[in-house]
Amino acid sequence: MPVLLGCDFSSAPTQKKTIVLAIGELRQGRVQLARLERFASLRAFSDWLQQAQGWVGAFDLPFGLPRELVQTLGWPTNWAECMAHYTALSRDQIRQAFADFCNARPVGRKFAHRATDLPAGSSPSMKWVNPPVAFMLHAGVPLLLQAGVTLPGLHTGDQPVKIALEGYPGMLAREVLGQRSYKADDKARQTPERLIARKDLMTALEHGNTRLALRLKLTHAQRDALADDARGDALDAVLCLMQAAWAQTRHEAGDALYGLPPHMHPLEGWIVSA
Repeated sequence: MPVLLGCDFSSAPTQKKTIVLAIGELRQGRVQLARLERFASLRAFSDWLQQAQGWVGAFDLPFGLPRELVQTLGWPTNWAECMAHYTALSRDQIRQAFADFCNARPVGRKFAHRATDLPAGSSPSMKWVNPPVAFMLHAGVPLLLQAGVTLPGLHTGDQPVKIALEGYPGMLAREVLGQRSYKADDKARQTPERLIARKDLMTALEHGNTRLALRLKLTHAQRDALADDARGDALDAVLCLMQAAWAQTRHEAGDALYGLPPHMHPLEGWIVSA
């Protein structure tokens, strides 16, 4: 069985706000969390990705931009060429290009969306604030490409044992909690209600009460650690781990796209299990 990864990504990691990897394995419908790894810099994360071992991972960052945005800006519509163009830009250049795009559009339709945004309930991948997913794409996709990773439906790397999928923990969390919040970066908002929500979310995962029909297996210490992480970064990594496990079950059933829809646009990408 391959190693499974779930990644809560940051485009500007620090010692206080790390990139978190949840590492585990799937056995008979149960996802066992083995350990959490934390990275305080993009370089440290890149070094880990470039290790020889294979894995199937779900990463909480967008892998593509909206087709409407790319076409309007006149950027390449081939995924690899578009990513090469995009990642060569500075963040200031991206911010200006996207702001100009939004300013030219009517209220209520400022942002362009990917096809996956509606079923996943995700933010448009061109957002540069709250959350800055455009910069997460800008920082994260090059690290995956440098590691030779294969992105099913988008890119075939030279390391076929490393499979990266776009994950989104918010989709799975909302399925269980509805609109209840389970995390906050601001200490003043790290309330007992959010702690209860994290515990409820873990209980649902442990019982297999999600669309993924997989059960999470935690030790008591792991459960306490996930509950105590009021920022929710570790739990988000575990949610992505569950999505990676679901993708692996689809692959084992003969799906070369790991559960991604065959109609997925080869420029935009798709959030796994959406």
